[in-house]
Amino acid sequence: MLKAVILDANAIARNLLTSVLNNGGHEVIADANLAPASLARVIRLRPQIVCIDLGETDEAGWAIVTQLRTELPKSLLFLVSSGINAGLIQEAQQRGVHGFIVKPFNSVAVLTSIRNTILRIAKQQRANAEAAGSGGTEPA
Repeated sequence: MLKAVILDANAIARNLLTSVLNNGGHEVIADANLAPASLARVIRLRPQIVCIDLGETDEAGWAIVTQLRTELPKSLLFLVSSGINAGLIQEAQQRGVHGFIVKPFNSVAVLTSIRNTILRIAKQQRANAEAAGSGGTEPA
């Protein structure tokens, strides 16, 4: 069971996503809006998963993502949005977002996205560890 935090300006959306995550075996340890005090509280909790809806993806929103990546480098960051497109995905990945959750919520899709992201990152970490263990050199 992973500990999760949900950041969204919409209380109904937070409640729905909380239900999906709890029913999927995760523990939602907090939910909040995007106010600075809320962000400080989230950072203190050190969740393993952060689900965040930025609303408008402007520089202020991306600054929150940067702050979360800096303060919680080991947390998996999922961008929650009803308007996910190729440009948003590319920008989000460049800024350290690990996965995406689409509104309106489909519980199977949400849990599959989280599971697949965890598996992908674990696979990358294993490959990196194996490369480091072999010294990263090929025989001549």
